[in-house]
Amino acid sequence: MKDAMTDPKQEPFDEVLEPPVDDPVSPGDETAHPTETPDDASAATSGDNPGSDAARERDEYRDQLLRARAEFDNYRKRIERERVAMIARATEDALRDLLPIIDDLERALAADVNDAAAPFHQGVELIHRQMLELLARRGVEPIDALGQDFDPNIHEAVAYEPAEGRREGEIIGELRRGYRMGDRLIRPSMVRVAQAVGTRA
Repeated sequence: MKDAMTDPKQEPFDEVLEPPVDDPVSPGDETAHPTETPDDASAATSGDNPGSDAARERDEYRDQLLRARAEFDNYRKRIERERVAMIARATEDALRDLLPIIDDLERALAADVNDAAAPFHQGVELIHRQMLELLARRGVEPIDALGQDFDPNIHEAVAYEPAEGRREGEIIGELRRGYRMGDRLIRPSMVRVAQAVGTRA
């Protein structure tokens, strides 16, 4: 019997025990040698993120909604201011039309009356009082002019007259009463203004 160690047909022990150098991957075994690295996988998915697109689109819609609400609120406030201003102008025009009637009533009250005209005078006085009450309810009040210093913002000077014992620019006569509603001038007062003696207007 021949010795196995001396048999030339027997493979050496080193070749039998040493694993093969090349270990081909069997078809379908993708775990041993993946086809792409983790960096390649993340790069492939970073460009396609439906969640981030939806969030960005939501923020854009939200900004548009906030801008639209702000614009509508500004529009509503502007319309309200214009409405209030229009009502105020219409009220002023209506009240201004009543002032000449009040002027006529005041001239009638200033006239001398006899006993026979006393009832008529009382009726005119009643109407005049009611008209002033109507103006007061609308916030309209007469402008005090006599004894005040002339103010071109609320007074209209029709004459400058020398006046002893009066200061320069003092109102010494009122030809037509002025009215205002709050800070708004309805009609200026027509007045006569004192002038220092020895000077001319």
